[in-house]
Amino acid sequence: MATLDLDWEDVRDQLRLWREDNTRHSEEVIDMWTYCLKHYKHKLGDERWMVEEQVVIAGLDCFRLDVAEPCLISINEQFPGSLRVRKLKAMRLEALERFDEAIDIYDSIIRQDETNSTARKRKVAVLRGQGKIPEAIRELTEYLKKFMSDGEAWQELCDLYLKEGDYSKAAFCMEELILTNPHNHLFYTRYAEIKYTQGGLENMEMARSYFSQAVKLNPNNMRALYGLFLSCTHVASSSKSTVPKKKETQRLAAWALKEIEERYSKCRTNTMEGTNIFETFGSLSLTDKA
Repeated sequence: MATLDLDWEDVRDQLRLWREDNTRHSEEVIDMWTYCLKHYKHKLGDERWMVEEQVVIAGLDCFRLDVAEPCLISINEQFPGSLRVRKLKAMRLEALERFDEAIDIYDSIIRQDETNSTARKRKVAVLRGQGKIPEAIRELTEYLKKFMSDGEAWQELCDLYLKEGDYSKAAFCMEELILTNPHNHLFYTRYAEIKYTQGGLENMEMARSYFSQAVKLNPNNMRALYGLFLSCTHVASSSKSTVPKKKETQRLAAWALKEIEERYSKCRTNTMEGTNIFETFGSLSLTDKA
């Protein structure tokens, strides 16, 4: 095992780096702990408890309860009644699929500390995992009342609304994300796709506008280029569109198609020779499957 050849201080530093970067690397953490660091835990000082917490989470990620549980017992003995320890116990119950018991613990944490964002988000994750989408939406909405700047939570709420087919509320979530991240082309693309899915001339025009902005921010965004072409095609073919608007939209559609063809020709493989790009477009769709 590679970790057998590592100095324990190097392993400690690597785990510390992953904690600071907020990345999991669960399998590597388990290996480094099992084959190296657990034999030197007495040398870690107070950092030992952060390392063992990291190992507990990694063990639960990989369903290695044989690794997670001894560390959890050790932490619990050191910090009995700690909110962080209770959170870890709830996560263990999640791994054992004892979801109702896990939610009870998360609720008790939230009652004691309303600002505990981790417990609230874990509760949402449990509800979503159980398929209780309306309950997850309600909990996440309450969470966002207190943590309005949490972009990941807005994205999660958008996904949940899409699962429920509530496109107007999903679009609102993306509007919030665009306000706080005005240079993120992916958010403009996602918003445009939602408006495209809603249908109707007004929504198609909105989709066209946001696909255009996404392309301005990232000219290599093929999804936005394709969405721009499709939304322009719908607007131009609408009987409600004025003649000047149709001509302008047709020019924009032609430009988008030209850009797509240029990029398509650069990445075409031998197996794709002879493929008609219009036929390819005919087999694609932007409609959400959520």
